[in-house]
Amino acid sequence: MDEDQDGGLLNIHISDDEEEDPQGQHDKADRTAQTEALFQAVKQGYHAKIENGNISQHSNVSLPPGANKLHVQELLHAVEELYFFRRYHDAVFFVQEILNANGDGSGLDQETRDLLSVYAAKCRQKLALP
Repeated sequence: MDEDQDGGLLNIHISDDEEEDPQGQHDKADRTAQTEALFQAVKQGYHAKIENGNISQHSNVSLPPGANKLHVQELLHAVEELYFFRRYHDAVFFVQEILNANGDGSGLDQETRDLLSVYAAKCRQKLALP
């Protein structure tokens, strides 16, 4: 027992040298780096982006060579959204449109082409069932 009191596992020393930083509250304000007036201006002009099955209507199906991941993901999300809303015929048509527009292989990688083909096959399967 004497060992525990002199320096054992539960012998914890708290340093009294650390003082409360008087700039602690000031650092938090610097971290946000936005005044209340700027926040209110942003809040007033903000509107939530709501997608209700129309991503495919606003997507550009032909991708430029070396298209970045965001452009490819937008097309995938459009197909997924059509599938989710059970618009299988539109999804199959949209996948065909994407694959035809990017037939040279410049915009889509093979993995994305495979995934689009899987969605098209699933949609065709759903259309065949009553």
